[in-house]
Amino acid sequence: MTTLLDYCSLVRSKNAGPFTLTFDFMCHDQAAYDALVASGFLNRELFAGLYGTDPADILLVNHPLALAVKVSLPRPTVQGGLHDSDCYAGQQYAPLMDLAVSDVDKEHQA
Repeated sequence: MTTLLDYCSLVRSKNAGPFTLTFDFMCHDQAAYDALVASGFLNRELFAGLYGTDPADILLVNHPLALAVKVSLPRPTVQGGLHDSDCYAGQQYAPLMDLAVSDVDKEHQA
């Protein structure tokens, strides 16, 4: 099974203000970036399903020069609110880590 860590040297989540959650996926190299983007794994529907938001409210940006993908979406609850269990949003990436990524290119995994 191929996971995000097969493609990325860094996967993180964090606040982008009190109402927005952002994810960064920074790939090992050009081959890993190209394979991850080609897989289509990181898409609005995935994040909408995992984080209970409308796909139309999700911003997904590929940054080819940085070998990175950034995804931003509304926080499930406002930062610091009564029901906020992760004030800094540093643990929100966890549900993504065990999901299988479509294996488009195993060449970069030598």
